[in-house]
Amino acid sequence: MNLSGLAGLYCHFLGLSHSWMAEGGIAGWLIPSEFMDVNYGRVIKRYLLEKVTLLKIHRFDPDDVQFADALVSSAVVWFRKSAPPENHSVTFTFGGSLLEPRLRRDIPVEELAREKKWTRFPQASSSEAEKTRLVIADFFHIRRGIATGDNAFFILDRLEIKAGKLPIELFRPILPSPRYLAGNEIEADPDGYPLLDRQLFLLDTKLPEKTIEQSYPALFDYLEQGKTNGVHEGYLCRNRYPWYSQENRPSAPIVCTYLGRRNTKSGRPFRFILNNSTATITNVYLALYPKPPLETALSNHPSLLRSVWEILNQITPEQLLGEGRVYGGGLHKLEPNELANVDASPIAELIPGFRSQPPPEQLALF
Repeated sequence: MNLSGLAGLYCHFLGLSHSWMAEGGIAGWLIPSEFMDVNYGRVIKRYLLEKVTLLKIHRFDPDDVQFADALVSSAVVWFRKSAPPENHSVTFTFGGSLLEPRLRRDIPVEELAREKKWTRFPQASSSEAEKTRLVIADFFHIRRGIATGDNAFFILDRLEIKAGKLPIELFRPILPSPRYLAGNEIEADPDGYPLLDRQLFLLDTKLPEKTIEQSYPALFDYLEQGKTNGVHEGYLCRNRYPWYSQENRPSAPIVCTYLGRRNTKSGRPFRFILNNSTATITNVYLALYPKPPLETALSNHPSLLRSVWEILNQITPEQLLGEGRVYGGGLHKLEPNELANVDASPIAELIPGFRSQPPPEQLALF
């Protein structure tokens, strides 16, 4: 197997053990279930489908952590060292115990070969049966928020900027962590700044240091202080020029949290937030930028944005969780490409003639 450098050691052990097994021998592995969803797990799944006979996979409920010292979601994988027979099906079980699972379903190997995320099973049918659906990627470009390199240094509130006599014109508004947002809509003042109890600002300039020293001496002193504290030597800072510059990430009309737990008051691990401000976001959010067909519709009818946002918030937790991944203790994560694959077909009804249009061009956003 040509394993990715991101693969866990258990993937290497599983592959190496193949030569130790007798023909017809049976292996049972207690391993993290992450391989069932992530890209590096593809070669593991191909091995299980093509080189051996996959018999059964039991996945423990992520809320039922199996090991006190490891927050991983666990699975037990059983297979026989023999070529898979024709028309073979694999038993998938979930929850409870190995002998008394909560759910059980037999999945044909052909269906498993088509499915990217095996953690859909046994709860759901293969997503390949839903080829006619439209997903979020049909309407939005999805980008991760900014990784500043040092939030404590680059993100300041208005009082800190004023106390340091720093030039507000070289900062731009940025949203705080989701835990500081009580609602799912950000209102803005006439200047586009978000109406929040504590307004935060991101240092965002590409001016050379000499220009800053001449025109903004207080900011120059602040940057020198950052150097004294080693901020410029961090991995992100030392790999960009100038070291204090930031990624180009315009404000997005809709942003989504990508980490969360289901045991919240709302029961929703992820939140779609309507951003009426000019604030950008850090990498605790995903930014949704309308693609040309939706962008054109919104330019003609700006009020449609609220309807789109409402549709996104009607997506069930099960749909979102089915595309994401989960870690021990019930922490759910939704990567950009996973959010992109969530069903958003109702949005098409808001765009005249959308279903009759050719697929949107996959253009780079910036």
